[in-house]
Amino acid sequence: MNYISTRGTAPVLGFGGAMMTGLARDGGLYLPEVVPQLSHSQIAAMAGQSYEEIAFTVMRPFLGDTFDDDEFRGLIAAAYAGFGHHARAPLVQMAPNHFLLELFHGPTLAFKDFAMQLIGQMMQAALARTGARVTIIGATSGDTGSAAMEAFRGLPSVDLFILYPHGRVSDVQRRQMTTASEANVHALAIDGSFDDAQARVKDMFNDFGFRDGVRLAGVNSINWARVLAQVVYYFSSAVSLGAPHRNISFTVPTGNFGDIFAGCIARRMGLPIERLVIATNHNDILHRALTTGDYLTDGVRASISPSMDIQVSSNFERALFEAYGREGGAIVALMDELKSGGFHISQGALESLRATFASGRCSEDETTRTIRAEYARTGEILCPHTAVGVKVANEHLCATPMITLATAHPAKFPDAVEAAVGMRPALPPRMADLFDRPERITHVPNDLGAIQTLIRERIA
Repeated sequence: MNYISTRGTAPVLGFGGAMMTGLARDGGLYLPEVVPQLSHSQIAAMAGQSYEEIAFTVMRPFLGDTFDDDEFRGLIAAAYAGFGHHARAPLVQMAPNHFLLELFHGPTLAFKDFAMQLIGQMMQAALARTGARVTIIGATSGDTGSAAMEAFRGLPSVDLFILYPHGRVSDVQRRQMTTASEANVHALAIDGSFDDAQARVKDMFNDFGFRDGVRLAGVNSINWARVLAQVVYYFSSAVSLGAPHRNISFTVPTGNFGDIFAGCIARRMGLPIERLVIATNHNDILHRALTTGDYLTDGVRASISPSMDIQVSSNFERALFEAYGREGGAIVALMDELKSGGFHISQGALESLRATFASGRCSEDETTRTIRAEYARTGEILCPHTAVGVKVANEHLCATPMITLATAHPAKFPDAVEAAVGMRPALPPRMADLFDRPERITHVPNDLGAIQTLIRERIA
């Protein structure tokens, strides 16, 4: 199984190399040269299987010889052993043809745990073979950082640095990052937005002297292994509702596009997905791009769904690569234009994207009203990101069952929930002391040199 860059000039790598590299050396993102197919009978056989068994079937064809079967089964078991629900990703019915996929039963109460717990196990196993040590750096709009902290804290082969936008994550999200006590994990509060943090991470990967000197690796959704792990719950949930014998649709609240791109991979593997619906908050660049053909950044506006406060959606590059017929040169040209504020999607590529994705937008007021209305109607308390998804999903309901991804536990965003329903959702008992734990925060400027100096000092 070979992996190629969206920009066409980076070395072709195997799964292990792509996982440890993260961002390709030409600035692109890795994708499998060929997407493996699962047969109708293979998908049907998933009915009644555990989440771990489905994960093995879905992911194994992508791994090549990086792990043998027994080793990979062990890594999967270790990754999901700490989840708080035996089904790992249970479905809850909201309406006659609308279901929530609860992805918040992991250690940090967000969907990022599904990928991060597994990639932590896989990276540690790969590094232990050689005795090597790496520096992992990532940017977060809230949930990736806490999931990474939980997955990598205390691991002997990894130093982890997470950049998050100062003052732009919820208190729970921040404390999940800053209360980790292990010496190998570091929370860095950067001045600016998530887009600024993400840009500095990419700058560090593109500084090859620094990259090679600190043995840089990445765990943002630019890392193919992250996307691959998220493909699994599309299969597990769709099979629960009758796939492959019936079509299923999904609505995904998304900012950085990784979670919904995982759905695109599931469809290409053979899962009968009828619609993939992108749900955006008022930072709606993805919805505007599909509607108008213009991908134009206009500044990030803070919202009550902060994990979606993004204008530069890194994984959209993967979708563009497919829409432009895998022409790396076209992607390089588009990304160069993006540096000046945006680009226009060609008509052919736009038609390809529209054939794959639908989209919708949810304002701040609509988010609050959706939380309030669904609580009154069903008793379900939604986090604001999930509410964005539910509002947009309701606009796209049809005869096909719709699954909306519930991306985070409502207790991670208590202020937004309390404003909507008048009650403050409680954290699970295992996290009840979160606000009593001491924090470790390092405030850094939005300056590449200053961040690199700090990282070098910390790992010395």
